[in-house]
Amino acid sequence: MRTTPGTDAPGVAYFGLDLMKAHATTLAILALLAAQPVAAAGSKETGRAKARQCAVCHGIDGVSKRPDVPHIAGESIIYLKAQLEAFRSGKRHHREMSIVAQGLSDADIADLIAWYSAIEFTVVLPE
Repeated sequence: MRTTPGTDAPGVAYFGLDLMKAHATTLAILALLAAQPVAAAGSKETGRAKARQCAVCHGIDGVSKRPDVPHIAGESIIYLKAQLEAFRSGKRHHREMSIVAQGLSDADIADLIAWYSAIEFTVVLPE
């Protein structure tokens, strides 16, 4: 039986590496992948035009007009896609969003995501 270097404890080989080294390598690769920007597949210009229907609640700029509606400006592509698809499929329910999302095609969702995720904003913390 193989032992972990520097100890008498049994070690586990994973493709010739100790398990700890394998985990460290995997985590490093995942960190690199997560750091890569993800581009939306849709069109920002088309998304802006389609966002007119969203503007009543979320604003064309993605800053909500009502206290019970989330800001979506600059939100991540992954989050926006998951939420719109959840509303469309019925996995997530909301009085207005469930109705609006049912009429969205995959292309509509991609365009809206391209628009809202591309909006940049800054946050200023109070002193």
